[in-house]
Amino acid sequence: MKSRKTVYTIITLLVAVGFYFYDGYAFETGSSNRTENTADFNFLPTSTTGQVVHHQFYSLSYNEKYEQAEWVAYELTSKQLLSIPAKRPYFEQDPKVTTQSAHYKNFKNSGYNKGHLCPAGDRKFSVEAYNETFFTSNISPQTYEFNSGVWNRLEEKVRYWTQKYQKLYVVTGGVLTPNLKTIGTEKVAVPKYFYKIILDYNGAETKAIAFLMPHEKSDKGLYQFVTNIDEIEILTGIDFFQELPDEIENEIEKLSNYKKWAFK
Repeated sequence: MKSRKTVYTIITLLVAVGFYFYDGYAFETGSSNRTENTADFNFLPTSTTGQVVHHQFYSLSYNEKYEQAEWVAYELTSKQLLSIPAKRPYFEQDPKVTTQSAHYKNFKNSGYNKGHLCPAGDRKFSVEAYNETFFTSNISPQTYEFNSGVWNRLEEKVRYWTQKYQKLYVVTGGVLTPNLKTIGTEKVAVPKYFYKIILDYNGAETKAIAFLMPHEKSDKGLYQFVTNIDEIEILTGIDFFQELPDEIENEIEKLSNYKKWAFK
């Protein structure tokens, strides 16, 4: 009888220890997934190059032919709309781009700004997040008038919408096509158009809005650059929001109606 009780006791202890380690492993795995700062990867567009890079606070698809990202994507929440003190860093080549991202010296004396695709202004909630936006994989040549003008107005509007709708998903890039003007020894392409697509998936209704802007100075209202996602897909060869249910994806991608978005 004593030996049988001893066996039962040992078995009970082994089971308890097994559950302890199982629970610990499950918790660690679940915690890792929950704290992934690059957020909802299921919203990432397709890549025409196969070189998708995940940084901690945004993802991108790098196009070596044009020496820049064809898209940069990230989640922006109202809680991230902070501005902690951060010293502006130097631009650096992206260590995760296997084909090597363009050097910042390509922009020297080119007449073009280093235009952020994921804005530094969207990543001021931490020094680490802010510094990540200064990889050269996250920049594209933009004229000063465009970068500080209508493009900056659009970036500010996205932050306004984030405050209003709490959480958005943003995809940005230049339209990369053959025979574009280039700068520097690495021939960094200068897009003629830039696009930005914003998805609001946090409310009762999923909605999206897309902008296609000529790379030029403009005083036009932002609503005048609204287009549908289908048009941008045709221009870029990229499929956006492919993981959404087909009925939702098809509906939001064909619309160019901006009335569901607050412009004032």
